[in-house]
Amino acid sequence: MKAGYLQFRPVFGDTDANIKKIRKLISRKRFDLLVLPELANSGYLFSNKSELKELSEEIPGGKFCSALKEICIKNKGHIVSGICERSGNKFYNSSILVYPDGKIITYRKLHLFNTEKKWFAKGNLHLKINEIRLQNSERVKTGMMICFDWIFPETARTLALQGAQVICHPSNLVMQYCQRAMFTRALENHVFTITANRTGKDVKSDGEISFTGQSVILSPRGNYLFKGSKSRDECVILDIDPSEALNKNINPQNNLYSDRRKEFYKLH
Repeated sequence: MKAGYLQFRPVFGDTDANIKKIRKLISRKRFDLLVLPELANSGYLFSNKSELKELSEEIPGGKFCSALKEICIKNKGHIVSGICERSGNKFYNSSILVYPDGKIITYRKLHLFNTEKKWFAKGNLHLKINEIRLQNSERVKTGMMICFDWIFPETARTLALQGAQVICHPSNLVMQYCQRAMFTRALENHVFTITANRTGKDVKSDGEISFTGQSVILSPRGNYLFKGSKSRDECVILDIDPSEALNKNINPQNNLYSDRRKEFYKLH
């Protein structure tokens, strides 16, 4: 399976420029599954609701969704991307899984970070597994979480218990911890994780925020298969074997799942 990430700096407020950058970076690339950063259509640092309304879009009919559908159909691959979603009179920090036939699955970020709480409604869709079919007809179970979801281990664990082999993690990381913490998320669940972070800054008249880059891909044994640059645009695609995530054994006597003592995991 060819899987990886696209790391770049979304231009705040310019969806057309961001689509153009994505097309350029993945031109002549072949992939089965590619993960893009959080809020890849809009940029991150909002100042008011008017910006949010202007830069968000409905799923699946918006400009950004349509562009990703075209790319997936052309490349016969799947893309997971963060997106600023508008649904009715609410806005969500969301992620979409786009299929080669144009189908789109949506996830909405459960754990909002810092000032995101000013702009976005809390995610209201349950964590779930989505199966993708590779060109060789192999079926792979994938899950989505977004950025700050990483710090709540229940998020990745819920996806893993549902059978996720690859967890896709669009991000706009500003703290220095996640890239190291994903070692634990991958190891404790024996899953592949792909964290697609953005680079650069969003600078506004009322403030600015910097992002850490360094997207990472980890194996079910916690090995860093790739660590990205802090600042460069890059599209990294690796060959991985999703069946490795089906083996939950630590050794001949210990299994991550069958050894769980669920009867003791209760709050009293």
